[in-house]
Amino acid sequence: MLFQLWDHPRPAESVFRRDGQVVVTSHRLAKTVLTDATRFSAGNALDAITSLTPATMRALARHRFRLPPTMANNATDSHPHLRELVGEAFHPGKVNSLRPWLTDLVRQQLVSVRSRLDAGEVVDLDAHVSAEIPLLALGRLLGVPSDATAEVKQFSRAALEMFWGRPDEERQLQLASVVGPYHARLREHIRTSTGTMGRVRDQHSEDTATAALFFLLVAGQETTAQFLTLLLHRLLTDRDLLTEVEPTQAGAIVEEGLRLFPSIVSWRRVARVDTQLEGFAINAGESVLVWLAAAGRDPAIVDKPEEFVAGQRGSRKHLAFGAGAHRCLGSQLTRLESEVVIAQAVPVLRECELVQAPSSPDNLSFRMPGPMLVRKRAHVNTGPSPQL
Repeated sequence: MLFQLWDHPRPAESVFRRDGQVVVTSHRLAKTVLTDATRFSAGNALDAITSLTPATMRALARHRFRLPPTMANNATDSHPHLRELVGEAFHPGKVNSLRPWLTDLVRQQLVSVRSRLDAGEVVDLDAHVSAEIPLLALGRLLGVPSDATAEVKQFSRAALEMFWGRPDEERQLQLASVVGPYHARLREHIRTSTGTMGRVRDQHSEDTATAALFFLLVAGQETTAQFLTLLLHRLLTDRDLLTEVEPTQAGAIVEEGLRLFPSIVSWRRVARVDTQLEGFAINAGESVLVWLAAAGRDPAIVDKPEEFVAGQRGSRKHLAFGAGAHRCLGSQLTRLESEVVIAQAVPVLRECELVQAPSSPDNLSFRMPGPMLVRKRAHVNTGPSPQL
């Protein structure tokens, strides 16, 4: 299995077989797999990469843990209606209405960060910027639990390791002790939910609504938080880019970041039938790994695939949000959050230097970078702090 794909160079082959699965790297073929539901099913998207042991399954069952087909893993006829229900919360008008509130929130976070930097502290931007903002924004849109950020992050990262990592049995049981109880809390929340999640419960089932909330709470905030840390790190480590970039370029910076540093580097499909891609034979039932990060660096879509060039031709053609019927519902929210953070953070980043770069644990699909420690650069004249 191809773990930690972010450390692998982009292969020359557009499609090949490795470790028991077909790997697709070209932008064109990746998009084909993601959009062709007749030949490729999303049913395996949330299957555990490392089989969960009977002991782990029992530990989860004690908390009534279930993940029926809901969103990313739903290849049934229920998907269009579920997507429509959940999509109401991510309507462009609702997302855009968050901009003033989000701008104030980011400014407040950065005022706190700058104050701590001025006091000589080392600050974790992953914890104090990236992790906080997406969770609070998701809470406003969906009415989901947005309690202690550290607790939610512990749960979401445990889930990502359990399903997309390769934990042994002892580690699986440790992860289940986090994921199981939190899943039970989500079920309790669903029972009294109104709004979007209440409608999912009433029109489908409690299990379905709980599973949908489980996925949304992980995918709807953790992936954005991861991307923010990756992009902030990229800006901070390229002093020329950071010096030249203007906050008004935030949108173009975000798109180029999504192309080069997607927080989800790969995603899975399973072949429904015997088929082929560019003459490469694929058997029914085979797992197909879509290497999203490699597709974003395809020379066929950008002039400078390995360079960070904000606004270059093809920059927005990345597949960081997937494609087709399962394209990420929160793509507009991620873009908004990221643009606001970058526009507000650039002046603060110019005052910082890196103390500890974020590192990513072993995983097939998710980067999960952190922590990212910074301090104030010596001999920097900061001027007045941002005004709220």
